[in-house]
Amino acid sequence: MTYNQLKAQIRAGAVDTVLVAMPDPFGRLVGKRCHAGYFLDHVASHGTHGCNYLLAVNLDMDPLAGFRLANWDLGFGDFAFRPDLTTLRLLPWQPGAALVLCDTAHHDGTLVAEAPRTVLRRQVERLAAQGLTCYCASELEFYLFNQTYHAAFQNGYQTLEPSSDYRIDYHLLQPTRDEPLMRAIRNGMTAAGIPVESSKGEWSRGQHEVNFAYTEPLPMADRHALFKQGVKEIAEQHGKAISFMAKYAPTEAGNSCHLHLSLWRAGQNLFALDAPEARKPNVRSRSSRSTRRTASSASPPSAAPGDSSPGSDLFRHFLGGLMKYSPELCLFYAPTINSYKRFQPGSWAPTRMAWATDNRTTGFRIVGHGRAFRIENRMPGADANPYLALAAMIAAGLAGVEEGLDCGAEYVGNAYVDTRLPHLPRSLRDATDLFEGCILAHAAFGDAVVEYYVHHARLEHQAFSDAVTDWERRRYFEQI
Repeated sequence: MTYNQLKAQIRAGAVDTVLVAMPDPFGRLVGKRCHAGYFLDHVASHGTHGCNYLLAVNLDMDPLAGFRLANWDLGFGDFAFRPDLTTLRLLPWQPGAALVLCDTAHHDGTLVAEAPRTVLRRQVERLAAQGLTCYCASELEFYLFNQTYHAAFQNGYQTLEPSSDYRIDYHLLQPTRDEPLMRAIRNGMTAAGIPVESSKGEWSRGQHEVNFAYTEPLPMADRHALFKQGVKEIAEQHGKAISFMAKYAPTEAGNSCHLHLSLWRAGQNLFALDAPEARKPNVRSRSSRSTRRTASSASPPSAAPGDSSPGSDLFRHFLGGLMKYSPELCLFYAPTINSYKRFQPGSWAPTRMAWATDNRTTGFRIVGHGRAFRIENRMPGADANPYLALAAMIAAGLAGVEEGLDCGAEYVGNAYVDTRLPHLPRSLRDATDLFEGCILAHAAFGDAVVEYYVHHARLEHQAFSDAVTDWERRRYFEQI
């Protein structure tokens, strides 16, 4: 929705409230609701403000110590919320409401480097500087429960009741019971400028998946973040609850967030083998096809032979960067303690580093043809912050191009059981250590950004270590 369209809606009385929001470190939307008239007269042109502690809290909104960006010693002042008017949209599930997303800025007008939207914006700018654009899309999986959020909370999240009694992957019968809600989600999101291609039942009981239409990275991340908030609000209106936890139960599949990505120039998908510009991309590359370096020290024993490639040189370099750097950047794909419970063999989530064409046991699955040819990153869970996950993919891929890396031979087989393949980080602590020591992360995102997200992760791990869990009580209460 354009700014003029919003003004018309406000003057006609159709909109009386504008939500002014920014994504926080966890990918949640935080902000305030403005009277529509005040938004037009003041906020649209001059922005508004919010306490800078919003980037220095945990999920429970407790202020955390140790951040240079915001702390008690600095008085927890304000950040400016700078509306991005290209993100204006109506919220059909909130009558009379529109929403705008904001960039976060310091008092001198500079963007806050650590803010998720800034982190992704900087990587998009790197692409643009080389005449490239990126198209991407996310697939989000979630669990639907027959309780409200309040009822689940009151019951300590015990005895949760999935909306189906059995696994419903691609089923059409049982998901019909959920169709009043799923239809409201598809139509409401599309009306809010978040085009939904489809929804389907997923592998586990009560699990669903929604696919978005592709777009450029920043709009994609904006849509993704708003989708997660919006579907929770719509579910509440239907007396249901939805969870995007990476792994809500040990016996059920995890919730994934598969990210699809390709690079473009002048209307051409440069990953496609027949793209004329993709053979000699206008980017810094220090090797040719015949001399390129592989992203791993050796091909796995079950790799496909030869040098045949489903994609262009640029594709191979970009994927080579993803293969080399994704373990070190895994913190941006899997940012919580729970994220690493999802990485289990045979769980539809990857556990080892490999790529293949249409193989769901590998971390990177190559799909599509021609203009639709793309890389699917299967590592992120539904708990990932989309801004950070997409920024990590772009940074790793560009490093592969700049370093002239090659992705190596295509993997053939079951990557879950191949112990010769490099393993993904096994815990938040491991991922945090890798991220902190990643030279690429410091170069691509900046030292302050790396320090900020490392500190967040370490505090989250400490909170988990300090907690006494149900598992401990069941195991030790009587028998120790």
